[in-house]
Amino acid sequence: MKEIQHLMSYRESIKVVDATLRDGGLCNDFYFTDEFVKNLYKTNIESGVDYMELGYRASKKVFDESKFGKWKFCSDDHIREVIGDNSGTDLKLAIMADIGRHDKNDFDQKANSPVDLIRVAAYVHQMPEAIDMIEDAAKKGYETTCNIMAISNAQENDLKAAVEMVCQTPVDVIYIVDSFGSIYPEEMARVVHMYKEIADKYGKKLGIHAHNNQQLAFANTIEACGDGVDWLDGTYMGMGRGAGNCSMELLLGFLKNPKYNVYPAFKFLETDMVKLKESGVVWGYDIQYLITGLLNQHPRTAIQFTKDKRTDYAEYYKDMLF
Repeated sequence: MKEIQHLMSYRESIKVVDATLRDGGLCNDFYFTDEFVKNLYKTNIESGVDYMELGYRASKKVFDESKFGKWKFCSDDHIREVIGDNSGTDLKLAIMADIGRHDKNDFDQKANSPVDLIRVAAYVHQMPEAIDMIEDAAKKGYETTCNIMAISNAQENDLKAAVEMVCQTPVDVIYIVDSFGSIYPEEMARVVHMYKEIADKYGKKLGIHAHNNQQLAFANTIEACGDGVDWLDGTYMGMGRGAGNCSMELLLGFLKNPKYNVYPAFKFLETDMVKLKESGVVWGYDIQYLITGLLNQHPRTAIQFTKDKRTDYAEYYKDMLF
């Protein structure tokens, strides 16, 4: 059980990361209006959020640029066109490099970019390529994280080896990513302990990115926070792939550091997020995502279930068992 002081006090080391554009972009193929992005940027500044993840820097050799909004590719020019060079704020800007879907040659030197942080996303078996990207980004002057995905499907020894490998790089933060939303808080505590034993040897920080298939994204985030994880991901109204993520408004309301202010978040939900929902963009907890979470499976079939507007949950569950 957590000490009560862990819930009533705050740590200066905590960093809040907004992933609305990046994870939320998976719900609408990254077609956000410039006005939405500007309002989100302003809200993050006013709310005291530490990092804003703007999207992926996906390779145009892999993805057809005509089929996605610009935040799928998130060039430095795109960023400057919409929010400028981010000078004079405490907010830092981040983008994600998705291993196997990126090209490290698309990343300029940090001195020439408004981006501060490169988040490298990889599965356990992709660690060598992830390490290559981390080292390249660090040499160019960026802060880096390694987001190890789908850990609930990884063998514990393989996961330990992956964490050990990445801790020996210049990476700043190792992320615990519950990609399938299948981890319970008690399990999360054990995962954090395992990561922390390794990360502490190398002086690395830990982060958490949780999905909400079983409505545990917030619970797992504050569980990890109470166990010493410092970097906490959230998205406004929980927007993200499938069942979505830890809601930013819940996270900002929970954290006791007076630098964080939940009021601008509520204003943004009212003026922009509700409008996005009303426009037909779909995300959030539903039974089909619960089923994939219970069964520790990727939500791709549940996403298709949602697109097909199905409601035959029992049949879907039966199909998923076999």
